[in-house]
Amino acid sequence: MADDVIQVEGKIVQVLPGTTFRVELPNKHIVLATISGKLRKHFIKITVGDTVKMEMTPYDLNKARIVYRLRNASQNRNAPIRSYGPRRR
Repeated sequence: MADDVIQVEGKIVQVLPGTTFRVELPNKHIVLATISGKLRKHFIKITVGDTVKMEMTPYDLNKARIVYRLRNASQNRNAPIRSYGPRRR
């Protein structure tokens, strides 16, 4: 079942509620994408303008799953430094 996926790259154009995004593909097609469990588990933040790698099924080309956020070296994300509480000594 994992053999029939299409991997594409796209750019986030809109952030929607419920970790859903509108992503523009290189051919100007807009798809609805959600983030995968690994991105959710590791608190990977995705914002407008990020380039992402997605998986699509050939059965529904209007939906996708975001599996990787590509590094945008030229973009300053201003992400806060995550604090996990006071250190135990």
